Amino acid sequence: MSHIRIPPGLTELLQGYTVQVLRQRPPDLIDFAVDYFTRLREARALASSPPATPPSFSQDPELGPGLEDAKLESETDEDEDEDLDVPVPSRYDRRVSVCAEAYNPDEEEEDTDPRVIHPKTDEQRCRLQEACKDILLFKNLDQEQLSQVLDAMFERAVKVDEHVIDQGDDGDNFYVIERGTYDILVTKDNQTRSVGQYDNRGSFGELALMYNTPRAATIIATSEGSLWGLDRVTFRRIIVKNNAKKRKMFESFIESVPLLKSLEVSERMKIVDVIGEKNYKDGDRIITQGEKADSFYIIESGEVKILIRSKTKTNKDGANQEVEIARCHKGQYFGELALVTNKPRAASAYAVGDVKCLVMDVQAFERLLGPCMDIMKRNISHYQDQLVKLFGSSMDLMEPGL
Repeated sequence: MSHIRIPPGLTELLQGYTVQVLRQRPPDLIDFAVDYFTRLREARALASSPPATPPSFSQDPELGPGLEDAKLESETDEDEDEDLDVPVPSRYDRRVSVCAEAYNPDEEEEDTDPRVIHPKTDEQRCRLQEACKDILLFKNLDQEQLSQVLDAMFERAVKVDEHVIDQGDDGDNFYVIERGTYDILVTKDNQTRSVGQYDNRGSFGELALMYNTPRAATIIATSEGSLWGLDRVTFRRIIVKNNAKKRKMFESFIESVPLLKSLEVSERMKIVDVIGEKNYKDGDRIITQGEKADSFYIIESGEVKILIRSKTKTNKDGANQEVEIARCHKGQYFGELALVTNKPRAASAYAVGDVKCLVMDVQAFERLLGPCMDIMKRNISHYQDQLVKLFGSSMDLMEPGL
């Protein structure tokens, strides 16, 4: 039998198509293939007319092979994004497809793009800083980078039932919530269900911008509210580039965390992109019993002790005495129980010596750690078994949900 030679590029082309099928799960594979390859051909046609200064493109592992050299946006559209004289309302417009656009944050090229600046009053600036103070994506920015991000952000008022983003759309802006409530809706197999809600805090829209993928959910305002938006160009220039450096710092550590072993490499990298790092000194209280759960913690270095207030033991002041029930070390995690059970923290966590933790907010936890839920639930059962051994049948000492 003569040797059958596979045409160059065929494997990558089919891999790219397969990745999109697995991600979007289209009901009709043939119709989806026609649409996919038609868009790919159009992208190639657009890319055949290079701009005066050709940009460099690299393969985005989340995008799927086969679209590496494509660029879907015309120079006119880029100029509209970057021109500071563009009328403000255009920032809400739905963009043409950008999912073939590639960006290599590791390329050390001179940053010559004009800065996007939306003027703000002192009152607006104060409100913006307050809304952004706990956004993990901004935690690792230096002061100059953060200042550029805040300069580029714009205010958007929303009304009840307004769709802020729609599942399947291309990413245009990243949003930080100043006020208002918002439902998170996901449609799968022609059925739409609510998978969570934002309540006057948080942020959304980053993953589509980081990975050039369609929006994974629909966000609908359930009250009047206010958002601060950051355009895609600025987000990628500052946040994505900064995150590439963060990946190098945390990648090997994340791979060593036993809980995350069940995740795909791409899923672990998404976790790296949304985590922040916090430092604690000896005796610092990291989480407090009775508080609402908003974060999940992985210990990067140091030791953390877990304590609960006993209902049967009191101190000299008559207050319930805290009893140590566990210690966590490097690579271990805590704070997940309250997020899984949707209950207030039922224990406190304290730093023992200097401690570094990687922190993930509740929205990112729900989006990215779904595949780990079974492991966490098994660990909750084990945790409760350990409490029975420690306290016998007196489980009224505490409720599950650290």
